Amino acid sequence: MSQRPVRILTGITTSGTPHLGNYVGAIRPAIAASRAPNTDSFFFLADLHSLIKAQDPGRTQRSTLEIAATWLAAGLDPAKVWFYRQSDIPEITELTWFLTCVAGKGILNRAHAYKAAVDKNRADGEDDDAGVTAGLFMYPVLMAADILIFNADKVPVGRDQVQHIEMARDFGQRFNHVYGDYFTLPEAVVDDNVATLPGLDGRKMSKSYGNTIPLFVPPAELKKLVFSIVTDSRAPGEAKDTEGSALFQLYQAFASNEETTAFAQAFADGIGWGDAKQRLFDLVDREIAPLRERYLDLVSRPSDIEDTLRDGARRLREEYATPLLAQLREAVGLRDLSKVQLGAMEVESSVDKPTLATFKQYREADGKFYFKLVEGERVLLQSRAFDAPRDAGQAIAALKRGELAVADAPATLGDGVIEADVRAAIEALAAADAEKAAAKAQA
Repeated sequence: MSQRPVRILTGITTSGTPHLGNYVGAIRPAIAASRAPNTDSFFFLADLHSLIKAQDPGRTQRSTLEIAATWLAAGLDPAKVWFYRQSDIPEITELTWFLTCVAGKGILNRAHAYKAAVDKNRADGEDDDAGVTAGLFMYPVLMAADILIFNADKVPVGRDQVQHIEMARDFGQRFNHVYGDYFTLPEAVVDDNVATLPGLDGRKMSKSYGNTIPLFVPPAELKKLVFSIVTDSRAPGEAKDTEGSALFQLYQAFASNEETTAFAQAFADGIGWGDAKQRLFDLVDREIAPLRERYLDLVSRPSDIEDTLRDGARRLREEYATPLLAQLREAVGLRDLSKVQLGAMEVESSVDKPTLATFKQYREADGKFYFKLVEGERVLLQSRAFDAPRDAGQAIAALKRGELAVADAPATLGDGVIEADVRAAIEALAAADAEKAAAKAQA
């Protein structure tokens, strides 16, 4: 049986106006990646997340429209990817509660955004939680629900978001441990080669610096902004450095290799800054102009964008979200009371069941990842340290499948434990999992 396509999930923040840095660093490469073979791409507008900071309803609505139109104008094809609005899938918020009930508060205490807020309060002499909402504190759980509800395999993120993916893995694993294997544990994908564009003043293009070039401004305004890019005082005829030049970096982000080489030569030959900026404007507008035209057409038809988002959510709910939540409700005990079998319950409660061993995967204060095989309070097997959670998970999977002998495992036996004890425990666990899978298939 062939494996299912790799599921890649991308969350899109619905705040602010997209700029050239967003386009080059995130939008353009993500859309290109969505066209790769054997992939199933999920793109969602994270409007629930935006409520943590935004408290202007009109701005939230307008931003959602602008961001959706931007991605569609840039080439995202709703017929070939899943494109939806987070708030249109209520199963996400229901799953958030399920995960909240297994998420460790200690882990949430260590979330970067929450810690930063606490640190600022302490520096200002305030109470640790002054001005901190439960939404900010619980942000990682909602993000975990976004990912786990569709069993995403890979989540492209910046380095500052890797911690959230690790948290999603932890919450998913805890749920799996308590209720059964329902969730794929996601993997963070960090591309260190993602382009970071400089802004008008040479610093990273960012709304916080006020140095951005909005993506779909009219041509005259785009030209004005390009011509305001800071350059040095070298006159026409003087050779100019490409290294550290914001103008050259912006040009390179939109140019072919041949065009970049020619532009570098023009710098060496002493091109005037006015001519260089005109070339940059012409190049950028050449790529952006057709996108701008599509964008303006899209935002003039907001009902069509609304229909696109609702249709994406409807199909996703039917195919993935609603069936999964039905299974999870059954798993946690939110069940149809008319189907309670009292006799079976009484017999089951009166019979002592043998304690099954279980694998537990966790992270220690040293930043390393570990697993152990426990049977009640007894530790049968304790792993060595792993640099990544995926490595620990692969070792566990190999032990379960019998592909890795106990003697060859990167682990040590517990006190008074022999290899036969571990093998027997793993075999019993495999048998129980097989029985559970068979029962689920018959249900």
